[in-house]
Amino acid sequence: MTHATPTAPGQAGRHVLPLPDGPLEVEVMGEGQPLLLIPSLGRGQEDFDILAPGLCAAGLRLIRPEPRGIGRSAPLRPGATLHDMAADVAAVIEWSGCGPALVAGHAAGNWVARVLAHDRPELVRGIALLAAVTGAELDPAISHAISSSFDMSLSDAERLGHLQRAYFAPGHDASIWLAGWHPEVSRAQRAARAATQDRAWLRAAEQHPLLYVAAGEDAIAPPPSESELRATLGPRTRRVVVERAGHALLPEQPAAVVAALVGFARDIAGGVAAPA
Repeated sequence: MTHATPTAPGQAGRHVLPLPDGPLEVEVMGEGQPLLLIPSLGRGQEDFDILAPGLCAAGLRLIRPEPRGIGRSAPLRPGATLHDMAADVAAVIEWSGCGPALVAGHAAGNWVARVLAHDRPELVRGIALLAAVTGAELDPAISHAISSSFDMSLSDAERLGHLQRAYFAPGHDASIWLAGWHPEVSRAQRAARAATQDRAWLRAAEQHPLLYVAAGEDAIAPPPSESELRATLGPRTRRVVVERAGHALLPEQPAAVVAALVGFARDIAGGVAAPA
């Protein structure tokens, strides 16, 4: 695998960007309309590997920054907020030279996508939120299952039960997610979320078209109605529901997620916005 340096911005391959808060690893794939991907809480870009071939084949250029604390990305600094995390993503888009970009955040990755759209609107063409929590309180039992998913002291059998309950639709094999968890990263990301006191970034669809991809059997973020989403996120929101999927979504229904992202990318490239 080629490990290019930041002297060749946007070149396909893996890069390490020397940013003010420490290096950030980025992978660039494909050619065409830019799509930047942000993984879920405490998880890395490997979650998008199952989508990457289909997205690239459809003519999208994938920009994949590895979250801080994973791979060769330096950890989040103490006291960081979501605005700092969004600044990293903004730096990646600027370095790539291909903005404005479609930005997709899976689950907790939606925080950074929305903050980026608020802080640096000129770098964002549209926003896609995949199985995102938009404000509802979690069932305590589901919160426990989420926390236990990160507890590496538990046996695989115990963790598998928690993964199944929180993240996967009934009948799907949750063992695919036994690996890939980064507890220290999740704690740092949650601390950054807690340290972000402002709320102006929540309505991400005021300035940008926004696609909310809901998982039909999501125990963490049950599918809200489109009217509820517009009230929460802004008037330019549209919704797609992917059936037979839980909060994990990506490994459960990759073809449906690819189709939703590709369709949205084509719409916004052609200037098609969500109906008012």
